[in-house]
Amino acid sequence: MNKQIVLVAGASGYLGRYVTKEFSDRGYAVRALVRNPEKLAAEGTNLEPATASLVKEVVKGDAADPASLKNACKGVDIVFSCMGLTKPQENLTSEQVDHLGNRALLEDALSYGVKKFIYISVFNAEKMMDVDVVKAHELFVSDLLSSGISCTVIRPTGFFSDMGMFLSSARSGHMFMLGDGENRVNPIHGADLAKVCVDAADSSEKEICVGGPDTYTFNETMNMAFEAVGKSPWITHIPMWVGDAALFVTGIFNPSLAGVLAFAVSVSGLDNVAPANGTNHLGEFYRDLAAKGETKQ
Repeated sequence: MNKQIVLVAGASGYLGRYVTKEFSDRGYAVRALVRNPEKLAAEGTNLEPATASLVKEVVKGDAADPASLKNACKGVDIVFSCMGLTKPQENLTSEQVDHLGNRALLEDALSYGVKKFIYISVFNAEKMMDVDVVKAHELFVSDLLSSGISCTVIRPTGFFSDMGMFLSSARSGHMFMLGDGENRVNPIHGADLAKVCVDAADSSEKEICVGGPDTYTFNETMNMAFEAVGKSPWITHIPMWVGDAALFVTGIFNPSLAGVLAFAVSVSGLDNVAPANGTNHLGEFYRDLAAKGETKQ
């Protein structure tokens, strides 16, 4: 029997690498859709694996250029997409990348009769629809659900890589935190989330909300980061209204940066706790990441 072919869109990112590995480990043939194929050959900044040896084919494409995605799905059985705008880029919006880029990929998938489309969106999206990046994700979810293709939307609370920024701040000896830091989150490791994503290939579920095995306050996640780098916690809490004001000013001078910051401000005011899954723990991730940083120095 021929292997099923899966297209992983966003294959060079944190989650995309783990999903590539998990599909490959389970016997799928992986076609990686990336902007920069050379990135696949090296380990990622948050310990995600190099995957160049695991993919059967690499296709260059850019979500901001829908025409470059044409024919990416030819001969493909399953599409998995975590393709999106993860940091501010001049003259690019979440609408262009997260919504319209994925819609172009969906149209290509439909034209080639792809059997299943798996998409990564956002947990608690309904509480953050005024945030551009969340709105863009959900506009695509609407497109996907109305397209008629068999699909699953996966809604993680947050990746361990998102928490990795706390370690960088801890190294400096001082962190700033919006709000009182008592809101709760159960972030999930890429390897654990990848298992959920690949399981979805054979699932009839339309939507899966998922988080990691441990729930922490944001203060606790920061304290663990300080512990991992061997420093005493020093956290300055900033009132939420200051974050809102800073976001307003940023929006005037740098709309693309404001779009990304708006998500961070919104998350800082919410509990993000989804059904627990996985076996990887944030403290261990911090310690491994800290050890990697010491090795490089």
